[in-house]
Amino acid sequence: MRKSNPDAHTTPTIQVIERIFALIDVLASREEAMSLKQISELTGLHPSTTHRILNDLAAGRFVDRPEAGSYRLGMRLLELGNLVKGRLNVRDAALEPMRELHKLIQQPVNLSVRQSDEIVYIERTYSERSGMQVVRAIGGRAPLHLTSVGKLFLAADDLARVRAYATRTGLPGQTRNSITQLPVLERELIKARQSGVAFDNEELEMGVRCMAAGIYDDQGKLVAGLSISAPADRLDDSWLPKLKQTATHISSALGSDLAKGSSSGHTL
Repeated sequence: MRKSNPDAHTTPTIQVIERIFALIDVLASREEAMSLKQISELTGLHPSTTHRILNDLAAGRFVDRPEAGSYRLGMRLLELGNLVKGRLNVRDAALEPMRELHKLIQQPVNLSVRQSDEIVYIERTYSERSGMQVVRAIGGRAPLHLTSVGKLFLAADDLARVRAYATRTGLPGQTRNSITQLPVLERELIKARQSGVAFDNEELEMGVRCMAAGIYDDQGKLVAGLSISAPADRLDDSWLPKLKQTATHISSALGSDLAKGSSSGHTL
């Protein structure tokens, strides 16, 4: 009996990915735009294959066509590169201050950024020796309206954007404390904007509360949030000054004008 190869169906996909990488590498090797013939010759790909893949890349703005028959790297790669660079810079600036804050409070400290309608945890500091703790996995995601950092990002948006978010997501809940009504969320965002901090009161997970302060870049833009997660009965409001001070320190390392950064949100 003939055995099927479980990897056989993946080969074409892998081959396409390899060809994409080859095309991008060739385009990256030249500052000027290149002709289809040049690209085909340098990659060893058939012109029709080269043309098809380049057109698909152009549709996604990974490749530009300054004129018919010529190609160069597109702006989408620059956008993605800047996004990655920004996150790496935030992480580098935040890691040591996060460790110092953790030493003071002995609870997990999380660094997260916004990605579309969610926040993504990109760094954490915690100790496995300090008893029961709430640890957010790096790479984990959560809806904006159910998290303390997510509320900071929503608070930085204007009313139209907040309402668009509510319409787009439907404001789904996770616990009985979750905010699922737009008027309630708007009131919560006003408080966050006025105080510069936001809270998750068992809205994402029962038994867990969080507090967050924003991190701003050299343009005064909110780029990340610093949060403390703890069992609901352990979250201490006396940590707020330390949290805000640490977020301010990280913002300063990113070149932020803190006076500008603290008032960068819009008014609902």
